[in-house]
Amino acid sequence: MPKRKKNKKTSSNLEELIVIALADSLDEAKEFESLLQNNDIPSMVKKQTDVNTAGKIAIMVPEEYADEAQVIIESQSSFDDIYEMTTDDEDEFGIEPIDDEFEN
Repeated sequence: MPKRKKNKKTSSNLEELIVIALADSLDEAKEFESLLQNNDIPSMVKKQTDVNTAGKIAIMVPEEYADEAQVIIESQSSFDDIYEMTTDDEDEFGIEPIDDEFEN
């Protein structure tokens, strides 16, 4: 990712924001917003009213940050998916210790 100066001010206004992700809940949207802001990307969340996306929460950033923000969101989502898969495996395989049949 290209480096940019910290505390860089953006002259973006509401019309220049674009949707980079849709969240199912406000909590999830706030997590993404916090993640982006921790990476110095200005962001905001907005409840969608469009028929196709009703009930979703949009995560929006200035267009100049869109590519970097998308990578950050996708990376976090991939990490969350891996974490969920590993915790799901415990249910499938059980968490009981393996008996050692070769004890002396």
